[in-house]
Formats: sequence, structure tokens, C-alpha cells
Amino acid sequence: MTDATDHYDVRGSGPVLLIIPGGAGHPMGLGPLTDALAGRFTVVTYDPLGLAHGRLGEPVGDQRVEDWSEGAHRVLDAVLADGDSAFVLGTSAGAVAALDLLARHPDRLGRVVTHEPPVVGILPDGAERQAEFRAVCDAYDTAGLDAAARRMTAVLAGQQPEDDDTEPRPLPRSEELSNPMALSLRHVLRPFTAYTPATDLPGIQLTVAAGADSRGQLLHRTAELLAASTHSEFVEFPGGHMGTLQHPAAFAERLTETLKI
Repeated sequence: MTDATDHYDVRGSGPVLLIIPGGAGHPMGLGPLTDALAGRFTVVTYDPLGLAHGRLGEPVGDQRVEDWSEGAHRVLDAVLADGDSAFVLGTSAGAVAALDLLARHPDRLGRVVTHEPPVVGILPDGAERQAEFRAVCDAYDTAGLDAAARRMTAVLAGQQPEDDDTEPRPLPRSEELSNPMALSLRHVLRPFTAYTPATDLPGIQLTVAAGADSRGQLLHRTAELLAASTHSEFVEFPGGHMGTLQHPAAFAERLTETLKI
């Protein structure tokens, strides 16, 4: 469904659950998860850039967390009756937007689950970790998608990236605009990892999640600290950073338990 600016899909029945995907917001691969949730929720999948709604390949500019969260709020206004509230699941970059949505519009929200938001600036070594993500973006600019992906894998694992001596292959803009991962590296990762959550988030409404397979890694550490600093619940979900794709049925079950449905 779309209006002039906002793109989303609705399926299922029951309480409204808004999903804000990660990356460039493209909901690719989320079908099995929404299948598993649609019997218990009205699942509303937000597509901030409209990439799954005919805009893949069209021009994209640098993204702002606030724009994604305000777009999500407009979607909730469109699907909720007056006075009703929705559950929210945000993952990765979408989890950053979910944190901002909770800070701005807590009255429209029930429980918000943020799965591995890369808000690494909250860490004691946050400036260094943010610099690592900027280096991932720089690697994409100069060497291409594969080099950036290798560096990203090392950063998330908390490892020192190895020197990359492969042939640089920056994507031409026409290819970049048709590749959601490339769009994320060009336009989303830098501003979203630079975002600092509000210090007065309503922790009673917030669950911070991390993948069980991410233990010992950067975003698991970030999630634990975020939960502690906001006095909110911390829950481990199946899989790692891509748990929504790796274990959709088990992820949906844990999410339902977390939302206490």
C-alpha cells in the first residue's frame, strides 16, 4: 500500500505489529517471518525507500533516522484507529529508527523490540567503533561491495579487518541504485551508526534484543549496554544479526513471547 510518500504492506489479523527492516529498509527475505506472524498479528511492513514498491533503481539520497521514524509514525496513523497503539519490531538500521520512533511518539506504541541496533556510540569505545563503520563506507566507495562486506563482517565480529589486496570494483551508479545492500552502504550505514539514542527512553515499553549467535560480538555488547542504560528488558533471539532471515519461525515465536501475546 502507498500514499504520496509512504510505502508499506499489510497482512494477517490481530494486534498491529509494525516491522521496520534493516539495511536500506528493503523487506526482501522477510516473507517467511511475516508468514509466521500473520496468524497472530496484523503485520505492517514498512518500506521507507519504497524499494519493494517500484522505486528500486530510482535516485536515492542520504537518509536520516528521523525521516524513517516519522514515516513509520505516518504509517501507524494510517493503519491504527484513534487511540490504538501498535507493537514494533525494528532490526539493524530499522531498530535505530524504532528507537527514534519510541522517543518521539511513545503514545502510539505498545512494546518496541529493537534487534541489534548499531548505536555503537553509546559504548565506552564508541567513537572508535563509529569510525570503523565509516571505514566500511569508505571501503565501499573506493573498493566496492565485496571489500565493504568483508570489512563489515570483521567489524561486527570485533576483529581487525585484514588488508584487502583484491582488485577494486566500485559499482557504477546505475548498478548501485538497483542493489539494496549498496544503497545501505552509500546512504544509510554512516548516518544511522552515528545516531545516539535519547537518554530518557521509556524503558517500560522497550525490549532490546540481540542474536544468541552474536554473543561476544559488537552489536550484542551494544544491545546489552543499551538495555542497561535505559532500564529496559534484554532478550536473546535465535540466530545472529540476520536472525529474521536465518530462523524466521523461531524468531517469530520468540517475538510473540516477548510481546506477551
